[in-house]
Amino acid sequence: MPTSQAAIEGVKLYFSKPYMLTINGELLSAPNTFDVFNPADNTVLAHAPEASAEQMEAAIQAAKKAFPSWAALSWGKRCEYITRYADALEANKEDLITLLTLEQGKPRHTMATSEVEASIYWVREVAKRKIPVEVLEDTEQHTVEVHHTPLGVVGAITPWNYPVLLGLWKVAPCLITGNTMVLKPSPYTPLTSLRFGEIAQRVLPAGVLNVVSGGNELGQIMTEHPDIAKISFTGSTATGKKVMASGSSNLKRVTLELGGNDAAIVLADTDYKSIVPTLFWAAFGNSGQWCIAVKRLYVHSSIHADFVREFVAYAKTKKVGDGMNVGTDLGPIQNRMQYNKLVELFDDVKNNDYRVPLGGTIDRTLAGNFVPVTIVDNPPESSRIVQEEPFGPILPIIAFDDVDDVVRRANASPFGLGGSVWGGDRDAAIAVANRLETGTVWVNEIHIHGIDIPFGGHKQSGMGVENGHEGLCEFTNTKTLMLKK
Repeated sequence: MPTSQAAIEGVKLYFSKPYMLTINGELLSAPNTFDVFNPADNTVLAHAPEASAEQMEAAIQAAKKAFPSWAALSWGKRCEYITRYADALEANKEDLITLLTLEQGKPRHTMATSEVEASIYWVREVAKRKIPVEVLEDTEQHTVEVHHTPLGVVGAITPWNYPVLLGLWKVAPCLITGNTMVLKPSPYTPLTSLRFGEIAQRVLPAGVLNVVSGGNELGQIMTEHPDIAKISFTGSTATGKKVMASGSSNLKRVTLELGGNDAAIVLADTDYKSIVPTLFWAAFGNSGQWCIAVKRLYVHSSIHADFVREFVAYAKTKKVGDGMNVGTDLGPIQNRMQYNKLVELFDDVKNNDYRVPLGGTIDRTLAGNFVPVTIVDNPPESSRIVQEEPFGPILPIIAFDDVDDVVRRANASPFGLGGSVWGGDRDAAIAVANRLETGTVWVNEIHIHGIDIPFGGHKQSGMGVENGHEGLCEFTNTKTLMLKK
């Protein structure tokens, strides 16, 4: 934390100022701007700078120029810089929380606060981690060491559902391992990223972190550019495939954190009443707009009917509304494109006459992108609501009888991001968990993350991992040093 009020004021931003690009340590306007909307009422919240191709090139070259001197710093010195960055973010925390709610929609007093606070904590803690030199052999005649060296310029492309957290998840490990970065946020939620770019230019050397906002064409420039050594991308599987293809021109390293259709399996001996709140938030947190949300909830048929009743009763106590209101539990869908996809999916549920014990009808007369909490009871496995990733507040609860069958159904997906198993017999639950084809599996808990816990997907849910020792290494090349004595 800053040690004086003067230190705080030195990095405090005036959030009413225009939004600017951060390139080579300078705040720059762009030739054009684009509208950013408040999803609670679809009014224009702000005008964000729409960077030109030339400005993206300038950002990449600034990062390239800054790389040698940044990489040459000791790990400890980079840690000092990144810790000061965490302090500067902390000094602007309250304004970042408000801005996050206004542009993304999540409730200010719960999810927006926890996202910003967790992000600052992440930056501070990642700065303390280090990749040690591994000695494979050390004899009188010979030494073999494994080092991890920085890659160069990293291009980060971040989504609109967690713009602060998922941005800083990339920034901190990238910079501490000696790389420099060009960050492009989603055009739906560029504002918080532009502000923490502005904060960075006050405490980091010029060119180390550049933030450039604009449309998808800027992402294409990044993924194809020969001076970018790695792309770290979080977003849809469809876009991730394009990123991987366009990055092949210079064999870019890629980390892809993509979509999911996570299954939760509630076994027959589960104390299901006690876990209803946990599973509700696992499915509906951030209005279902997160890759690792529970999107298929399988419940043993012996408890299915009672479970659905308990789940519906709990869900009825939660309020959907403007995230700036204190009583709001779930905010709006962040953008109109995703809202329209949900409208289509809700229509499919209605047209197929699936049982809907809660919700099911979107009020399209509302100004904001509000979608009600909706539960679909026991739709067929072939239904769109089971097979697709809705990315919204709608959840199928599906009965099963046989463990082997539910494991098969859970695994019968192109996705493999996360999953969870719930049961009274811990060993039996673990045995089921070991059969799930996902990057992360939780047993009798869910959505536990940590600085030192690697996170990544299997199958079409991604490539590579973030966080943990493995996540740090993703921002490095492995270099084997062999020495004759």
